[in-house]
This record gives sequence, structure tokens and C-alpha cells, in this order.
Amino acid sequence: MPAQSQPLQLAGEFPAASREDWRALVSAVLAKSGFPAAEGADPEAELVSRTYDGIAVKALYTAEDALDRPRGGSGRASAGWDVRQRHADPDPARTNQAVLTDLTQGASSLWVTLGDGGIAVADLDAALAGVHLDLAPIALDAGSQSREAAAALFALASARGVAAAELAGTLGADPIGLRARTGATADLGVLAELATSAADSPNLCVATVDATVYHDGGGSDSDELAVAASVAVAYLRALTEAGLPVDAALAAIEFRFAVTADQFLSVAKLRAARRIWERIAELSGATADRPQRQHAVTSAAMLTRRDPWVNMLRTTIACFAAAIGGADSISVAPFDAAIGRPDEFARRIARNTSSILHDESSLARVADAAGGSWYVESLTADLAAVAWDKFTALERAGGALAALDSGAIGALLASSQALRADDIAHRRAPITGVSEYAFIGEKAVTRPPAAPAPSGGLLPTLRYAADFEALRDRSDAAGARPKIFLAALGPFAAYTARVGFATNLFAAGGVEAVVGIVSAPGSQASDEIVAAFGTSGTSVACLCSSDKIYEHAAEPVVAALREAGATQIWLAGKVKVPGVGGNVYAGCDALAVLRSTLDALEVPA
Repeated sequence: MPAQSQPLQLAGEFPAASREDWRALVSAVLAKSGFPAAEGADPEAELVSRTYDGIAVKALYTAEDALDRPRGGSGRASAGWDVRQRHADPDPARTNQAVLTDLTQGASSLWVTLGDGGIAVADLDAALAGVHLDLAPIALDAGSQSREAAAALFALASARGVAAAELAGTLGADPIGLRARTGATADLGVLAELATSAADSPNLCVATVDATVYHDGGGSDSDELAVAASVAVAYLRALTEAGLPVDAALAAIEFRFAVTADQFLSVAKLRAARRIWERIAELSGATADRPQRQHAVTSAAMLTRRDPWVNMLRTTIACFAAAIGGADSISVAPFDAAIGRPDEFARRIARNTSSILHDESSLARVADAAGGSWYVESLTADLAAVAWDKFTALERAGGALAALDSGAIGALLASSQALRADDIAHRRAPITGVSEYAFIGEKAVTRPPAAPAPSGGLLPTLRYAADFEALRDRSDAAGARPKIFLAALGPFAAYTARVGFATNLFAAGGVEAVVGIVSAPGSQASDEIVAAFGTSGTSVACLCSSDKIYEHAAEPVVAALREAGATQIWLAGKVKVPGVGGNVYAGCDALAVLRSTLDALEVPA
């Protein structure tokens, strides 16, 4: 008889470690690194960071953090997600070619933008030529033409012999989102009309709560969840007042959420959204389980026009988060979507990103892969709680539409955006390839212009990199590349780190660094600096060295540079030196520094 197998003990060969052991090690590391913590301070508290929603993110999570916290929910019931690609090219022939390519190369459903910023409703037949409407779910996004687009889809299905019951996807009506984006009147009556039209299509949603409107407007994760919940409740009321049972009204609504390169917050957002929706369904008197139908879209706000190749990494992380978070459909934006009309290569990469994660990485094989993670469960619960408080506040203020018209939603989003903008400006939230590690010699990626998106609404449409990219555009338009002279003082070890830092910082504004290295002491150093500065072709300088060298060498060098015609002088570090106009250091206001530098160089705004 075989010997009885022993239970597996993970890390069983190692001595048991307690939380206090970990805290002691953290305290020792903080003390050794010179971290400015008060004597006897809680080492865990020193490592806590906070999201834009004020949620504390700790450095360590254990089973203690999961006590009395409900699980976040498993998400989609199917084995995988729809690979849903967006189509908005007004040319029906190009759209049809892109649609068929998508469907034969990995996409499983279509997101079609009609009307302003997209395909003409009359061209829907041509755009979907060759598409099997009974196999590929269609998500319409027609704004003010939602009635006409729905009628065109039903007519197209009838003409092709496809029964209404075989249609799937969403008719996409979002009157409150449309008002937020364009200022159009929010006609909630369209929901009841479309519900009647789709009565024989059980797999076709009537409304889409497009929460990306509030994400693009600068909102935090809880802002997005709260406003989406309030909009959905308004649609529930409109549908039930028109005669739909609560269960049918719940099933008639799809949600569209943005996912970003912050993977854990994106995972938690989708899980928290389901928890909020389940509570709303319960309070609404639902008699059946009506899980939230989620369409996750990689954030447009996080995409960059500069160094757009990095967008592939951002969208891959976001797609991963959507998959782990349990989205039913995922749309990955092409990496060049912020520049213009995406080309075929970019569309192919977007499709393949989802396909690789779905098929090769097998993410679709596990339901709620994040379930049980102490960190994710805690983050989900905290995010749901904050969003619920904001949601109920909006409801007390009269609901989403009233809060939108009063400016309350705009103020809510602006508060979060101000925090994010400050982090971006100070590079606490770095944007790779733009605010950090910018390639100043980058060859611009060009694309034909995309159809202009609807605008003029009550909320802005933002992109996080826009302010830094505007400085790069300003530099490019100057003709000759603006330059800054870096005065590297002393031996290599003294200046190299700050030369690298300054080069990276000024490149983010399109300013090229010209380095002058001077190791000579005293007045000879000043003479050499002046000579190097004179050949640099610029009137702006930045001193780069150690604090110790600044103590005895900086002041005479600054005086010499001023005498030689320097109109602006920066110093890399926090040491204050007479004659220096400002300091650059990790955490400084990089946008202000770069704008000031371009102004001093007389680069036209």
C-alpha cells in the first residue's frame, strides 16, 4: 500500500514570520535610508499612499484586512469576453473592410459609432456588408440619432432574414451622457421607445451608461462609479415608468467603463461596480439575479500622441485589468487613436492584445481571478463604499441629470482632476515618453485626421499628456531646437546624476541639453564655464553638481554666467544660491519650469 501523502506546506522550510517581524524590518530600512520619520512612528503608516478618492493603500495586506468584507463578485458568467472593436470611420467602404478584417482576425463583436463623429446612419448597411448579424453582437453608439440607428439595425436584420431574437449587443441610447458630452437635451423618452422596438430581442440592451464620459472629464474611479450608478437609476426609473418590469429594465442596461494602466484600481472598479449594481437591483425589488453587463474600454485620457508606441504597453495592462475584473466585452484602443484615424497595423495590435490575453495567457479560464486577494478585496470594498456615498449624495441632489445641469457633477470631477493634474505637473504621476524619458529626436507619427468627436457639452474631454505635449509642439514649431546649457561642475561622480536628471526634465519640454563640463577650481572654473556657455547657442543655463561643490563654486559661476549674458539660470538641487532664478529637483513643478524656460528662450507660445 502506498504511503499516505503529506499535505503541501507552502514555504514550510522557512521559519514563520509575523507582521511584527515585517514591521521591525521596515523600521530598520527607513532608519538606514534617513527617511524623515518621527521617533516611534508607525512604520506602516509611513508607507501608506492614497488614491484620488482618498482611499489608503497600504504596503502590506494580510488575512486581517479581509475580515468582515464581502467578496467583490465574479463578473461575467461566460468562459471569456467579447473582443469588441470600435469603428467610427465615416467612409463606409473603409469601415466595412476594417469590420471584416476585425471579425476574421480575432474580434467577436463590433462597436459602431453613427452620426456625428462616425458613420452616417444611412450607410449602416454598407458598413456591415458581409457581417452575420446573428453571430456578431453589435453595440450602437449613435448619440442623438439613437432612434434612427436602432430602426436601421432592425431593418437591416429583417432584410437579411435575421430574426429579432437573434440580435445581440446594445442599441446604445445614453441621453444623459449625450448631454454631458454635447449639451443636447436629455430625452429619456427614447429609452421607452427603444425598449418597445427591442421587445423581441432578449439579448439586445436598450441603453448604455457610458461612464467613460465622466472618466474623460477628469473624474476619479469613485466619481465614475457614482455618476454611472446615478445615470443608471434615472434610466431604470424611465423604463419602469414606461411599463417595463424591474427585472426587464435592469437587463436592458449595459455599462461602459474606462480601464487604465493602474491595473489594481481598474480591477477593483469593475468589481465594485457590480457590487453597487447588485445593491441597486436589490433596493429596486428585483426578483431575479441581474448581473451588471460591462463593456470595458481602454482609457482615451491616458493615451499619448508623443511616443505613441508606449500606448501598446498601457492598453495591454488595461486590457489585463479588464479581463481580471470580469468585463463581458473589452475594447482595446489602437495605439495611434489619439493622433488620428488608426492604421491597419495599430488595429491589428489592438485585436491581438486581447487575443493573446484571452487565448495564449488563458485569462478567460478563471472566473474572478482576483477574488480572495486581500489587497484587491479591500480595495474593492473601500472603492464601493466611497462611490456609494457619492452616488447617494447625487440622488439626494435630484439625480444625475439635475446634478449635471447644476454643475455639481462638473465640480465633482474637477476636484479629482485638480489632484491628478498637480501630480502630473510635478511628475509624481509620470507619463513615460512624455513627461519622463522623452525622446527629443522622435520622428512624429502622423495619421489622417479622424472624424471630429461631438463636443460642446457640459463636461470637458481631457487627455493627461496634453499639457506636456503642447510644450513639445511649441518647441517643434520654433524651427531651431531650443537649448539649455548644463554647467557640470567638479568630478564626474559629483555632476552625473543631476546632469541626467536635468537632461530628462528639459527634454519633456522639447529643450535640448548642451553639457559643458568643468572640473577646474575657483576663477578658472568660471572662465571655462563662460567659454563653454558662449558656444552653446543659448541664453539659459542650469548648474549641475553636488551640494558640497555648490557651497563654494556656484555663486562665482552664476555671476560669471550672468555677466556672459545668461537671462535665466536654474540649479539642479534644492540649494539656494544668489542669482539663481529657480531650482529643479524631483517633485518640482516641471510644467512651470518648462514654460518659464521656453518663455526665457523667447519661443513663441
